[in-house]
Amino acid sequence: MATKPTNNPELLKLRDEIDAIDAEIQRLISARANCAKRVADVKLEARKSGEEDAVFYRPEREAQVLQRVMERNDGPLDNEEMAKLFREIMSACLALEKPLEVAYLGPEGTFTQQAALKHFGQWVNTKPLLAIDEVFRDVEAGAVNYGVVPVENSTEGVVNHTLDTFLNSNLKICGEVELRIHQHLMIGKNTQKKAISRIYSHQQSLAQCRKWLDAHMPHVERIAVNSNAEAAKRVHSEWNAAAIAGEMAAELYDLEIISQKIEDRPDNSTRFLIIGQQYVQRSGQDKTSLIVSMRNGPGVLFNLLAAFQKYNVDLTRLETRPSPSGNWAYVFFIDFKGHLEDENVQKAMVEVRERAVEVKELGSYPVAVL
Repeated sequence: MATKPTNNPELLKLRDEIDAIDAEIQRLISARANCAKRVADVKLEARKSGEEDAVFYRPEREAQVLQRVMERNDGPLDNEEMAKLFREIMSACLALEKPLEVAYLGPEGTFTQQAALKHFGQWVNTKPLLAIDEVFRDVEAGAVNYGVVPVENSTEGVVNHTLDTFLNSNLKICGEVELRIHQHLMIGKNTQKKAISRIYSHQQSLAQCRKWLDAHMPHVERIAVNSNAEAAKRVHSEWNAAAIAGEMAAELYDLEIISQKIEDRPDNSTRFLIIGQQYVQRSGQDKTSLIVSMRNGPGVLFNLLAAFQKYNVDLTRLETRPSPSGNWAYVFFIDFKGHLEDENVQKAMVEVRERAVEVKELGSYPVAVL
């Protein structure tokens, strides 16, 4: 039955107002895009004249823009939703300057791909790779501009492979992404729900959903695979299996989500790092990561941490990994609030270098905005 057109004068007036606002939004977006193109032209001219290198993506600049968007937002959209809209506008405008090439730990449909798109927006070219060290290798070789790798999960802890790869890499950390992880149970079009005998997923996802599985599917076999995307791909062609994965994987492999958000902890999140080759300037809300090698001996860790405490540097993470040199030596991965250019950080770093065998600066970068 066809809907009759409205004759409500107030509603008609509001629709006209929305149409006028839409036209103005479109005009302003086009103006911003034209400005972005002129920025690209200026940068290219500067590079030709030898004044400076043409750096198209500036992490600190984008973080500042998004922070200001959230600060001046007065609703009714919440701060994050408003920032996401601007994130996509900025992504599209940056693509007019130079489309970014971004590698991530694949395959397609993983949470790492979702993190890459959350950070860079939909207007980048993404490249799935099957191992963390491959992501590092592609960035180091210049095959891509940036890489995205997981570094820690709020329930399962750090990703040691990522930390260990930094030991032999010259890449810098250029940014971070925090992604709320929602696990969903999904099936294929040919799956018979009552006949499900196995569930595929990554081992961490199985662990994150252990209590739900024990309560709802205690007798179903749990099979760990390399990624949630691989789990979703397998289920697409099986009649007696289900998968645990994210919403992106369900969309990519045309699966039906039959139970949503089955993770045991609703605050389950994963932190991802953006790796690249550039030094990132101060944004005003920054974080710094280091690798510190120390000599064995009593009070070594205490003396190291005392330098940060002395100059009021707020540590946010401390991880210990065996040194590649062996002999029961260890290296410390340290995150703290602040930038290497901050005065108190510089003072602390002087004392840290005096006490350490080696200090490797992984970089200062903006704290995750979204």
